[in-house]
Amino acid sequence: MNETLRPLLGWPLLPLPDEHGELAWPDLAKSVRDAIRIILSTRPREQLMRPEFGGGLDRLLNEPNTIATRRQIRDLVRDSLTRWERRILLDGVEVWEVDNQPSHVRVEIAYRLARTGAPGAMNVTVQLEG
Repeated sequence: MNETLRPLLGWPLLPLPDEHGELAWPDLAKSVRDAIRIILSTRPREQLMRPEFGGGLDRLLNEPNTIATRRQIRDLVRDSLTRWERRILLDGVEVWEVDNQPSHVRVEIAYRLARTGAPGAMNVTVQLEG
């Protein structure tokens, strides 16, 4: 077998060195942001080995944009991040209407990294019934 045709993938799945010979691992802040996105976009029962994992926001996507729905979104986000992302201390979750887009809400997440205390924030827009 020609060595140049082998895929650049092996086990364990590790990053390849960059041009300076260093491994490009994500920093803590990026890793946490990526994990938050994954938690919020994963449906419960979607992962085979962790059927309870995920935010479950998909259950509310066909709901009207009301105060009650926004409160449910806030509670789901707060509960799922508290449960599944232990590297953060959650400071607050707010859900707001988006101007001129009645079927959209903006989820604002404020947190601190548990290890360093560095503040972090993330905004996610969710489309409800259209």
